[in-house]
Amino acid sequence: MKVTISDVAARAGVSIKTVSRVINNEPSVRPATRRKVMDSVEALNYQPNLAARNLAGTRSYTIAFIYDNPNAYYVIDMQNGILDACKARGYELLIHPSNFKSTQVYEELRNLVEHSRVAGLVLTPPFSEQQQVIDTLQSLGVDYVRIISTSAAGGDEENCIMVDDSQAAFDLTQHLLQYGHRRIGFLCGGEEHVSTQGRLDGYKRALQGAGIPLDESLILQGEYSFDSGVQGAKKLLHVDNPPSAIFASNDEMAAGALFAARLMGIAIPEQLSIVGFEDSPFSRQTWPTLTTAHQPNNEIAKCAAALVLSKARSKGAAESAAASKGAGIVRKFTPSLVIRDSSGPAPQSLDLGQQSLVKGAR
Repeated sequence: MKVTISDVAARAGVSIKTVSRVINNEPSVRPATRRKVMDSVEALNYQPNLAARNLAGTRSYTIAFIYDNPNAYYVIDMQNGILDACKARGYELLIHPSNFKSTQVYEELRNLVEHSRVAGLVLTPPFSEQQQVIDTLQSLGVDYVRIISTSAAGGDEENCIMVDDSQAAFDLTQHLLQYGHRRIGFLCGGEEHVSTQGRLDGYKRALQGAGIPLDESLILQGEYSFDSGVQGAKKLLHVDNPPSAIFASNDEMAAGALFAARLMGIAIPEQLSIVGFEDSPFSRQTWPTLTTAHQPNNEIAKCAAALVLSKARSKGAAESAAASKGAGIVRKFTPSLVIRDSSGPAPQSLDLGQQSLVKGAR
């Protein structure tokens, strides 16, 4: 039997109009009454008719998630985190995959905002890192929150959830250095992602801090994909003096690097250590399991959605109350080191042992 607004009102001991005012986040309801109504909503699992609410007034009860990312695990984590925040606040989620490289992308965003009447948008890289995207949204007067690498905020921190890729990459590289590795290859993700540069910067800082000269031949451009990891690892492992460790910019690339090494008969981690980034399911499904940096994408997405919803709901008379709710939202995350089986001490006779394996695999 479907729960109605009348059921909620009866259980809370208030009028239907009061329930409506609470659901619509009107500021004139007393806190004690609001708590009684919300307790009844949760107890009865009441689902408001959002379509009717959107049609009945000027306020929208939908936010949009905009992305262009080949990593399905990342997208799913983001989607689920945003959806959790929406459900908790009585909003719907519009999921909008898009091609960032399309010549029509800015017009597409404009049409989405104007025709879908969204209350706000959650942007993930590379959309969140591009000034023209931000300029387009600001011209439309729509609320947005950007999930970005810390180096991409550019003075817009109030609209950002930041991820400190650089510090996490520094920690991962330092982990390899502590194991005695001195030649560490680095596989870059897509150039359009600011996170790629942040992770590379952390790698470089760790080498510099250890007094190890940077070898540009060990840094390869690529994409955030399994195939890119395979091809990048093959190139690094076929040089005359191959690295004893490889830092891949995400777990999908690291899984590809691991696959390439296994095909070449290189033992992991005895002859080669490999680390990834993000702690996606890829990191736990490989053999051996991957050392990585845990990036809590689900929690990051929840915070981003909570922030954009607090902005959308703070307009008008409810501004002070809703703004105070958003003030406590975590706005910066630093992925944490997760040590698993793919990293270990540098081999004692790297040049002779590993080079013979690599040359024999050519």
